Amino acid sequence: MQIHSEATESIPLLEVRDLSVSFGATPAVRQVSFTLWRSETLALVGESGSGKSVSALSLLQLLPYPHARHPGGSIRLRGEELLGAAPARLREIRGNQIAMVFQEPMTSLNPLHSIEKQIGETLLLHKGLSGTRLKARIVELLELVGLPDAAHRLNALPHELSGGQRQRVMIAMALANDPDILIADEPTTALDVTIQAQILKLLKDLQARLGMAILFITHDLSIVRKMADRVCVMQAGVVVETGSVAGIFSNPQHPYTRQLLAAEPQGEPPPENSEAPIVMAGDGLKVWFPLKRSLLGRATEHVKAVDGVNVSVRAGQTLGVVGESGSGKTTLGLALLRLLSSTGAIRFEGQRIDHQPGKALRPLRQAMQIVFQDPYGSLSPRLSVGEIVEEGLRVHGLAGDHKTRRARIAQALEEVGLDPETQDRYPHEFSGGQRQRIAIARALALQPRLLILDEPTSALDVSVQAQIVDLLRDLQRRYRLAYLFISHDLRVVRALANHLLVMKNGRVVEEGPAQRVFDRPQHPYTQALLAAALNLEAVGNGSDRF
Repeated sequence: MQIHSEATESIPLLEVRDLSVSFGATPAVRQVSFTLWRSETLALVGESGSGKSVSALSLLQLLPYPHARHPGGSIRLRGEELLGAAPARLREIRGNQIAMVFQEPMTSLNPLHSIEKQIGETLLLHKGLSGTRLKARIVELLELVGLPDAAHRLNALPHELSGGQRQRVMIAMALANDPDILIADEPTTALDVTIQAQILKLLKDLQARLGMAILFITHDLSIVRKMADRVCVMQAGVVVETGSVAGIFSNPQHPYTRQLLAAEPQGEPPPENSEAPIVMAGDGLKVWFPLKRSLLGRATEHVKAVDGVNVSVRAGQTLGVVGESGSGKTTLGLALLRLLSSTGAIRFEGQRIDHQPGKALRPLRQAMQIVFQDPYGSLSPRLSVGEIVEEGLRVHGLAGDHKTRRARIAQALEEVGLDPETQDRYPHEFSGGQRQRIAIARALALQPRLLILDEPTSALDVSVQAQIVDLLRDLQRRYRLAYLFISHDLRVVRALANHLLVMKNGRVVEEGPAQRVFDRPQHPYTQALLAAALNLEAVGNGSDRF
């Protein structure tokens, strides 16, 4: 890492002084100041709503006008004031001197245009390239970011690429015009730990080769320690602490910084109980999706999403299912709930359910519930919280009259740490962590015996992750719930799971007690997953154990 000072350079590459941002009458950022030097990485750290992304978008004047305004402050690029600069000048700077990589590439890339067209657009606008020179530069950029077989992928649409490949395309677009500053806004949050490690290494390698500065926005302190030279910690729109990475991690001064550093999921699950009753089991489960069909309509090729998996989930225990995207984790969970067609035996509390029609399964749905990754996508925006939780009670004919149902809804909200008085509010009025609590309350209201948790913490801040882990552990202890916990975040899995299933390409490559698998992984793929997690995360708490 390189430490920069005014002794080595006369002025900072970027200097932000007393920047304030308001949306209408509501202040979002207040008097934020920081500097960024050539070849340096500065991390803006804080929870959702702290003002990190708003500050970064302000650098390029990308906030929605006229709703957003800057009551005060200064943004200087090599001494040139950008705040209030002419639109033509800002267009020259955007993508040319300052480029940005966003959190979710699938929403940032045009789904209807090939990657060649999307990368080529910025080269055409800023460099005037066309024809063979343009195509050669696009291939060069894709090879630079490590996209496999780049020359033959030019016509690919975004949905034909994996998450990691899409993020590499976004980085290629950002680097197209050799920018001086790359703004990376949570570029790895939605990626598997192994892909995350690859993207972070790619950014560091590109920085070393190209000499660009990086403004890295994240809520994950383990990534900060690996990537950054200096850190600005933000809370509620204010920079509460600034310093070197070593200083912040070894001697944090502000209570909020100390809170973030202590926010890793704590504790361990109870020891595995192999004698506990089996709630859900699957034997030889297969979910094959047809890829090609013959002229007679018979499938000739398949995607083997789940291929001969045996699984069992016990009362009061948590089975962790880990693996990269596309390994079959979510498909396995949906197949067990009979939400996807599958072959192989499925038993719920000893009863075969794999051949039962949907109508016969309905009474069992009450006892088998699922919590999805994105609570905002799984909660209807048109229903109040009370109506969302009440819906399952109505479907299953539970809780009697309206007054009794309201009392049961209030109880479910209280159990997940929410104020019962909020049941007449709507999902958009809650934070991400609160929405996930609502999704858990909806499932708990039916008093299930099995809960499938599909990446329930991956989109949440680390402090909120810790709260949800504590909540799930407490609920399991109180009600002896059986959990099938699907995740690529091995920190969270270790805090919750008694038993572990490691999946790759639809198959289980390793299985066993969680403690044994974490401490002594046998399969090379498991070892690679843990090595990537250790590389990213163990440094976060200064321990060799993650």
